[in-house]
Formats: sequence, structure tokens, C-alpha cells
Amino acid sequence: MVKGVSRQVILVRSPEPRLFEQAIFILRDDAPGEGVTEEALLKEAEQAVRCPQRHGKKRRLRYYGPVWACGGAALTGLVWLVTALL
Repeated sequence: MVKGVSRQVILVRSPEPRLFEQAIFILRDDAPGEGVTEEALLKEAEQAVRCPQRHGKKRRLRYYGPVWACGGAALTGLVWLVTALL
């Protein structure tokens, strides 16, 4: 048990409670003092639960392997063709 620590949290219920019942967001100490209203904090937390952000990096990595495999196959075919003709 931790004593003497006070943190502000936001509890958001899951829209689909099939796997998760609720999400807990721990606020930074300076978050409420930056002029952000409680409604804005709650709205942002609910948006994070409904639609998590996805990074574009995963998409680019999907084609990374096949592109290099096709390039390697083309280079191998070219080397084979050159050696066969000479």
C-alpha cells in the first residue's frame, strides 16, 4: 500500500463490455491546471477508448518484405540470365 500519494483518475466504461469492463486514465499533475475543463478531459478519455490511434508505421512495414523479396528474385533472375548468355 502506498501512503501519501494522491492522483486524479478518470474511469471510462467500455462501450462493448465483452472483454473489458472499464478503462482507467491517470491524469498528469499539471493537466487540470492548464485550463482544460473536466468535460474536455472526459470527452478525450472516451474518444481514446472508442477509437485508439493507429500509427502509419505498421502499414509501411506490411509491404516492406514482399518488395524486397520481389527485388531479390528479379536480381537473381537477371544474374542467371547474364551468366546463361555468356
